[in-house]
Amino acid sequence: MPHALPRLRHATAPAAALTLPRPPAETGIVHLGLGNFHRAHQAVHTAAALRHTDGPWGILGVASHSATVARAMRDQEMAYAVVEISPDDTRVTVPAVHTGTLVATEQPDDLLDALAARTTAVITLTVTEHGYTFSPRTGGLDLDAPAVQADLRGDTPPRTTIGQIVRGLQRRMRTHARPVTVLSCDNLVGNGAQTRRLVHEFTQALPAAERDDLAPWLESAVAFPNSMVDRIVPATTGTYRDAVATHLGVRDTVPVPAEPFSMWVMEDRFAAGRPRWETGGALFTDDVEPYELLKLRLLNGTHSLIAYLGALDGRETIPGATARPFIAEAARAVLHDDYLPTLTVPTDIDLDHYIGQLFDRWANTALGHRTRQVGSDGSVKLRQRVPEPALFHLRAGRMPHHLALTVAAYLCCVAPRPGFSPGPHATAMADPARETLATIAARGATASGPSFVEAVLDSGLLGDGLRDHPDFAARVSELIDLIVRHGPAAAAADAAGALRTPAHR
Repeated sequence: MPHALPRLRHATAPAAALTLPRPPAETGIVHLGLGNFHRAHQAVHTAAALRHTDGPWGILGVASHSATVARAMRDQEMAYAVVEISPDDTRVTVPAVHTGTLVATEQPDDLLDALAARTTAVITLTVTEHGYTFSPRTGGLDLDAPAVQADLRGDTPPRTTIGQIVRGLQRRMRTHARPVTVLSCDNLVGNGAQTRRLVHEFTQALPAAERDDLAPWLESAVAFPNSMVDRIVPATTGTYRDAVATHLGVRDTVPVPAEPFSMWVMEDRFAAGRPRWETGGALFTDDVEPYELLKLRLLNGTHSLIAYLGALDGRETIPGATARPFIAEAARAVLHDDYLPTLTVPTDIDLDHYIGQLFDRWANTALGHRTRQVGSDGSVKLRQRVPEPALFHLRAGRMPHHLALTVAAYLCCVAPRPGFSPGPHATAMADPARETLATIAARGATASGPSFVEAVLDSGLLGDGLRDHPDFAARVSELIDLIVRHGPAAAAADAAGALRTPAHR
């Protein structure tokens, strides 16, 4: 029984499972967003780098709200297991690269001290697209959000990620002013540039006495390199706790499951040094954008379509969804016909091999990535993935049928028509725009009002450009009708058939 086993710690882990023979002695990285992805990606690459070249690069992990993982890691002296699973094998390792944990809502002053510490050279973050407090209207910082306004006033501890970063940098400037790097590791195109924009917009909204000192220092002392991250990391379940007990003979309450594949690409623009991540498998380049777009469109964009069609088809997991021939065919179509023509593929990427890997990863039944997890926060994710490729085709006189299908399936999942049930997996998808979409749907119910899809596009939910293409809105509406009346397979068949019918452009 797992409860009879010793608790996982550095001292109780089998030596063969430990990436590092001893925990790091110093903290050089503060990470915002102590979730599964960070623990299975940046932490793993950092531990692998330190295995080859020692340095002051231990990680202080900061949880945004929930204390569960932070406390469990403290109880386990910062040790946890990464369970790499494939249909053929299970491999369990212990990175043990963290030097401590914090909970931002419980220890706000400790967080600001950590961001300002002389030893902190890199601030990394994985807070998801939703955590940046983007304005759905401008794409910049949502200065109207109550939490942002409170952080600007500064009379209470900062609650938003951008507010925390700026207040930490402000404290840093006032104490020693040493340079630092802010490295976003979230799925955003130009994530470093976008983070820089948000930080500067927050700073410009401060009172003049604060802004005039801080803004020039940010320009000279803080770097915001772009990066691309890629690894499928599902939620932790009892299955993975049992796997740790079986493979390591210890009890771990917070293991992290992950696929074997992992990729990290960064610009080498760091203001105060960095780990030698290249020895831990990372790739450095002068231009991250081609890698970002390859991943955001071929992997993430296709993944979204699989999740929405799968949820509507009653499939709990991504492997279960891709096992359905109509979903696999739709995934190949959106990838090859709608996304791929919009990309410049990096010269060091073997495209056929990369695409083959994608379908192998989605078919990893041992991983069991859930459709509701992949489909959550679609209003934020699709804005990053769909509009530019769709406009690329529409401006050339082509209808991107499977991008229209992606939007239609998403809207059926999170804003279903009255009387239509999208099923439990779609209903379980979290989305910050659910209320907004419900309001739009209510307004569009009148006969004199614009169609629902036109109203969604007019709202700017998917950017501004698509509102100028009523033909795209009409195509999305057609596909919604098919999903509601005949199911997702019928809509996918119609999208596929349209590609073979020249008149249906």
